[in-house]
Amino acid sequence: MTLIPPGARTVLFQGDSITECGRLSDPDNPLGHGYASMAADLVRAARPDSGITFVNRGVGGDRVADLRARWQADTLDVEPDVVSVLVGVNDTWYRYRAGETTPADAYEDDYRSLLSQVRDRSDARLVLVEPFLVPVTAEQWEWRTDLDPRIQVVRRLAEEFDAALLAADGLLNQAARTAGGPGRIAGDGVHPTPLGHTLLARAWAALARP
Repeated sequence: MTLIPPGARTVLFQGDSITECGRLSDPDNPLGHGYASMAADLVRAARPDSGITFVNRGVGGDRVADLRARWQADTLDVEPDVVSVLVGVNDTWYRYRAGETTPADAYEDDYRSLLSQVRDRSDARLVLVEPFLVPVTAEQWEWRTDLDPRIQVVRRLAEEFDAALLAADGLLNQAARTAGGPGRIAGDGVHPTPLGHTLLARAWAALARP
């Protein structure tokens, strides 16, 4: 099955700051400066006559419950033909930075609700990007206890909804091993460097190949 079907008009990137990547502070670059913009450029280069519009609605700091709260206006009302979602690391980050816990089952329920709304109201194709962490401190290795179950949730939902899966956690951690350290991929362990964004963009565009 082709991720971006013939005649597709709109591809939507949805998520947190990793997806937003400056789009809100730089209105001249509505796709931001990260993987979403890079992936759009790669797809346009491969399909120069497709006429696809790319939309970025990522919002920094969002957890899955935040996506659910704005899903109608920022996803369903866009009427996308492809919906790409990356969310989850903030659900983990808030636990360790602010003591606010989102249990994995609540994360799964909210995420399933998002995907169900898309499925029930459209024929849009889905791309689920694993939340990821490239630990740069000893403390962040402890975060894996909270994040790893969320990654498993995303994998289950990809199977359940017949979505394309971008296995970002393994991709970026492997890249850290070959690039000279985790800081070269994600400076704080969470937000990708330009190299990290490039790797995500290439992997996303590979899913979109005809």
